[in-house]
Amino acid sequence: MSAIEGMEAAVHHEEHAHHHEAQSFWQKYVFSEDHKVIAKQYLITGILWAVIGISMSVVFRIQLGMPDSNLSWLRPLFGNWISETGKLDPNFYLALVTMHGTIMVFFVLTAGLSGTFSNFLIPLQIGARDMASGFMNMLSYWFFFLASVIMFASLFLQTGPAAGGWVIYPPLSALPQAHQGSGMGMTLWLVSMAFFIVSQLLGGINYITTVINLRTRGMSFDRLPLTIWSFLITAILGLISFPVLFSSVLLLIFDRHFGTSFYLSEIYINGEALPNVGGSPILFQHLFWFLGHPEVYIVLLPGLGITSEVIATNARKPIFGYRAMIASMLGIAFLAFIVWAHHMFVTGMNPFLGSVFMFLTLIIAVPSAVKGFNYITTLWKGNIVFTPGMLFAIGMVSLFVSGGLTGIILGNSALDIQLHDTYFVVAHFHLVMGAASAFGLFAGVYHWFPKMFGKMMNRTLGQIHFWFTFIGIYLIFIPMHYVGIAGFPRRYYQFTSYDFTHKFMDMNMFITVAAILSFLAQFIFLYNFFSSIFRGKTAPQNPWRSNTLEWTTPIVPGHGNWEGEIPAVYRWSYDYSKPGAAEDFIPQNIPYSQTLESNFPHENELIATEEEIAAQNFNDQFNQAH
Repeated sequence: MSAIEGMEAAVHHEEHAHHHEAQSFWQKYVFSEDHKVIAKQYLITGILWAVIGISMSVVFRIQLGMPDSNLSWLRPLFGNWISETGKLDPNFYLALVTMHGTIMVFFVLTAGLSGTFSNFLIPLQIGARDMASGFMNMLSYWFFFLASVIMFASLFLQTGPAAGGWVIYPPLSALPQAHQGSGMGMTLWLVSMAFFIVSQLLGGINYITTVINLRTRGMSFDRLPLTIWSFLITAILGLISFPVLFSSVLLLIFDRHFGTSFYLSEIYINGEALPNVGGSPILFQHLFWFLGHPEVYIVLLPGLGITSEVIATNARKPIFGYRAMIASMLGIAFLAFIVWAHHMFVTGMNPFLGSVFMFLTLIIAVPSAVKGFNYITTLWKGNIVFTPGMLFAIGMVSLFVSGGLTGIILGNSALDIQLHDTYFVVAHFHLVMGAASAFGLFAGVYHWFPKMFGKMMNRTLGQIHFWFTFIGIYLIFIPMHYVGIAGFPRRYYQFTSYDFTHKFMDMNMFITVAAILSFLAQFIFLYNFFSSIFRGKTAPQNPWRSNTLEWTTPIVPGHGNWEGEIPAVYRWSYDYSKPGAAEDFIPQNIPYSQTLESNFPHENELIATEEEIAAQNFNDQFNQAH
């Protein structure tokens, strides 16, 4: 009977191989169900959005830092939004600010970071052929693509895209007649975000299911790389919080088009009283920030997980405090859901309630400090290899710590009331959320590029890219803290009208120049990335001498990842520089029975479990499918 089953399995395997060889170009590269192809689709789309989003920030930074400059050279791109005298239209300035925030938070740092690396690394690092549902995975990308097309189309409307800030607070966003940016552009923004949320929910369900159900033999939860822990926790955060944003968007659509009053009450426009009564714009803020604060960690935790892997690999040391790192991520995830109203200290909330949210907000510094301490301890006395990925990982830790310190200031309600809606807030969240997460993204791209494309990126260009970007980020956002303390408000079109702001014009110009230079530095990365895909040196099997399972696959794995049997796992992910070992790394699939010279006493006891692990049944999706 077993021989017959073996023959059937072999026939099924051949049928499967034939099935995948017969795929058309569209099935293999466009509507693909291969998690690695989908990850690349997310990455390329995220890069395109990043170029658009950062370009927008450069334009409005020029307006802020050089308000008398002539922008006529942008008329071929922006048309009538640039006047005949070369001035940027104030309404379009607000639209640029709105779209920049939306693009960078959702389309780059959420979809581009988590969508790329959760898709790419989860099956490879846990030992799975693919995601639990390849079809659902494909749908998640194409819902994101549809959201991207709708959001991009809104840029070409005659009345312009949405212009109510990326937080789209009502009543400005709830009344189509409020101003230009509240019209069709706002409607497309809401529709786009609805499709985006569907995309994230489909992806999140897939990530959670895959990690729980499809781990290879021996891959217990205490042997998972910290990358997988971060992706799993991120998916849970998104699965709980994104539906709340979906509900807030849906209610806003009802207010705009169906005459409801969820967020509207006693509104006057041009002296005319609207019939809306009974609603409250504060309700929207509660719903939005219930997603908005977990969103900080939805973009930050994947970067922290990537940083953990890259630092341990390139420091040639075990990650310090593995269980403490997991506990800190779980603590951050829990606290993320109960601190949202610290964004609302100025809404007139009860001071006692404000003190509760302030206390919970300050507590979140504890698990964050655990992560920072553990990163520094891992680096301490390590045999550090300064690859571009390692530089960006260390830079990520720097930004996470320095940006987090200003978060303690803003978490204090008495201080936040003074600093709210100033450039101090802009500087804080760009450091701790925007730039830190982007550095995690860069670290991941440089580190796993050889596995993605089978080629090596240019190391020198990567190092140049890091230093220009790292220095540029601090030159942009450290001065913003000072102008924020001086009272500079956010989202103002220009500051030349007020004496107390006019004296800081030189500082604003300095920030703008730093922003332009940092933007230009990203073209070093773009050149390095795309040229390396076609002309880079062929990557070796395991260029970073890393322990995790993805480096046991072929240099460029096909659909199914491993050509033969999926390897079993016998040890944790961070056996680097063990005393007595022949090499300074021991991959996860190496049994303890083969490393007697470097085993600790408790590890020798695990040798007895190796036969049991090797004999375990596990889910091989391709055989199951047949």
